[in-house]
Amino acid sequence: MKKALIVQGGWAGHEPVLVAERFRILLEKEGFEVEVSDTLDIFLETEKIRALHLIIPIWTMGSITSEQLTPIVEAVASGTGLAGCHGGMCDAFRESTEWQFMTGGQWVAHPGGGDVEYTVNIIAGSSSIVDGIADFSVKSEQYYMHIDPAVEVLATTGITALNGYHVSNGPVDMPQIWTKKWGQGRVFYSALGHNNALFDQPPVLEIMRRGFLWAVEGKDMVQVNESNSA
Repeated sequence: MKKALIVQGGWAGHEPVLVAERFRILLEKEGFEVEVSDTLDIFLETEKIRALHLIIPIWTMGSITSEQLTPIVEAVASGTGLAGCHGGMCDAFRESTEWQFMTGGQWVAHPGGGDVEYTVNIIAGSSSIVDGIADFSVKSEQYYMHIDPAVEVLATTGITALNGYHVSNGPVDMPQIWTKKWGQGRVFYSALGHNNALFDQPPVLEIMRRGFLWAVEGKDMVQVNESNSA
C-alpha cells in the first residue's frame, strides 16, 4: 500500500486542519495509507520519510531547521513525491531558499486581497493533470509568485488587481499550477487553496487529486528500476 504523510500547521488562517482532513479522505479513497502530523519533527525520522510515496505540506509561514529540511530534500530526490497548494507549500518557510528551490516558487503578494474574482487559464496539452479541464473562475486570493524558470506551467492567471505599484509594469500572466523534477522525485504545486471551501469547486479538488497521483509516479518508477536491476 502506498504511504502518504500530510504535515499540517503554521498560520491557522489557511485552515490547515480542515484541508488536511479533506486531503486525507481523498487519498484514502485512492488506496493510500495516510498519516497526518502536526509537528515538523516528524521529518527527523529519516528512514520513515525516505520510504514514503508522497509528502503533502500544509504549513503556511513558520520556520524549518536544517535538520528537519534535509530528510525531505533527500527523500524527494530519491523519488518520494512532494505536492501541495497555496501558502501551505509555497509560502511555508520564507527563510529557506533550499525549500523554495525544491518547490519551484514563493508567494510574494496577493494584489486585491482575499476576494478577487479571477480566471484560471488551463494550458491545454501541458499535462495529464489538467487534461479535459476547462478554464474556470474562482473568488479568492490571487497569488503573485516568484517562479523557478525550470517549472512546467500547467495553468496561469492574469493579475487583475488595478491598485498597487505593480500596475506600472502592465498586464502579467502569472503561473498558478506547475510541476517540476527534483532528482528522481516529482513536485506538484497549485496556488489555489486559500481555505477549505475552495475545494468544493470540482476542478480545484480534481487537479489536486491528479497532482498527488502524478507526484507518486516518480517513486513507482524508482521502485521498478530497482526491481529490474536486482
